[in-house]
Formats: sequence, structure tokens, C-alpha cells
Amino acid sequence: MTQSSDIADYIIAPNPGASRLTRSVVGSDQRGQEVEISVVEERPLTIYLNSREIVTAMTIGDYPAYLALGFLLNQGMLKADDVVTRVDYDEELEVVVVRTETETNHEEKLKKKTRTSGCAVGTVFGDMMEGLDGVTLPETQVRTSDLYALAHKINRTPSLYLEAGAIHGTVLCQGDRPLVYMEDVGRHNAVDKIAGWMFQEAVSPADKVMYTTGRLTSEMVIKCALMGIPVLASRSGFTAWGVEIARQVGLTLIGRMRGQRFVCLNGEERLLRDADPSLVPEEDRKHGRKGEAKL
Repeated sequence: MTQSSDIADYIIAPNPGASRLTRSVVGSDQRGQEVEISVVEERPLTIYLNSREIVTAMTIGDYPAYLALGFLLNQGMLKADDVVTRVDYDEELEVVVVRTETETNHEEKLKKKTRTSGCAVGTVFGDMMEGLDGVTLPETQVRTSDLYALAHKINRTPSLYLEAGAIHGTVLCQGDRPLVYMEDVGRHNAVDKIAGWMFQEAVSPADKVMYTTGRLTSEMVIKCALMGIPVLASRSGFTAWGVEIARQVGLTLIGRMRGQRFVCLNGEERLLRDADPSLVPEEDRKHGRKGEAKL
């Protein structure tokens, strides 16, 4: 496939050329020579549920409605059957308000918190763990040929990571097609945007795969399970707690996906090994950020 046809496959693709998401900064390189690079913007977004201020998240600022909906869903503050009447976003105030048909009983679960661009959100971890009780994930089969095809397409998709780095990407996939590719300074934000899109578009998680560029941490596993997605894959590695929770909830966990190689640490029964790894091209590792030396 050509790069343009790969982009056409997406429902939502990254937009690395959007001026609001990056800015140019001048510095000097290792030789003392002037260099101009793109850096990712980072800005606060305050999320309200009806009249209650819930959290301030540091984000790149795209898809604020999806981010707000997904955050509230993944924290258990919105339920799948809650009727959302409006989502209002004020770009100047950097505030998004999710309004429901009736007042929910979840507004008090969080007081005002600042959610940093770091990868852990300890203030809400306990509530997320509680939400795993009774989670049953679909017994969907996943073809390894599709996994190889997805990795190939996603790693060659123009993105903010390739443009500026310092960012995580998460992709909702079906079969060998990447559907929605979200990026943010925190991997949790990227996942929440996908959760919000799925909620708003009433998309079933049963036959989906979640692909992430980052580590397979406990939070990533929990969010994927809460969304009902049975398979989580990454080009990166695992944390022990992430593996433990995946085994607890029956989620297929695949990491270290590079070229011919991957490692499955749970949910092997979902894999249909229909591809000969020896026929898959090795990754040439040329897909670094713009301007970086190729290792």
C-alpha cells in the first residue's frame, strides 16, 4: 500500500501538520550549530460533569469532547446507558462540559485534581480497579497476519510522533485495518479519546484490537478491559502488574512487536497463527523522528 492509501483507511488519522498542535523552537545541536525543531504543544483542559469540576488534564488540545467523554467513562463516572445531551467546549477558557439527561451520582468521586502529562494517574487508580469486577471479554480470534499488517501500516503513518516526538499514540483496529489513531502527551489521554469516540459513535468493542506505541502498563490493561476490547498490542514492553491484570481479566496481551517478532504473555487462545514469521520483513528501524539520525 502507498502512504496515501494507508491514511485513507483511517476514520480518524493523525494530523501532524496542524499548527495548533506543535510549534517551532530554535536551539543548538551537539556541534553548537543552530537548529529549528517542532515541539508538541501542551495545554490544560478542565473537564466538568454537569455542574461539577472533575479534573484538569494536560493535553495537546485536539478532540476535547472525545477526551472528556472517554475520561469520564473510563473512571466509571459515566455509564454506557447514561444519556449525554450535550458536550460544550470553550476553546478560550479551555473547558469542556459533559451534560447528561439526569444528574449522575458520580460527580463526588473526584474532587479537583490536576492530571499531569505523566503516564500514571494514581488518584483514580483504585476506582478503575473496582470497575474490573465482573468484566468478561469477548472470545474473538485474531489473525497474526492482521497483527503484522497493522504494525506495518501504523508504523508508517505520518504522525506527531514522527514529526516532533514526546508523544504517545493509540490506535483502534479491526482486522488488518487501523480505524482511529489518537495521540497525546499521556497515553491515558489517547486511550480516553478513543473511548469517547466509541461511545459517541456506538462502536462495538467485541472484534477490535487496541494498538499502542507505549508500554503495556496496568493502566493501559485496565482501560482496555473496561472498554471491552479483548486484545491489546504494542511495539513496546510490559510491566509485571500489567501482565498480572491481563491474566486476571482474560485480556490478550501482545508486546515487543517489531518486524517478525512479538511476545504474547496472555490470551494465546485468541491467536490464529496464519502467518509464517520468516516471510515477514524485518523492521528496518528507519522510522525515527524527522531530523533524527537513523540508528
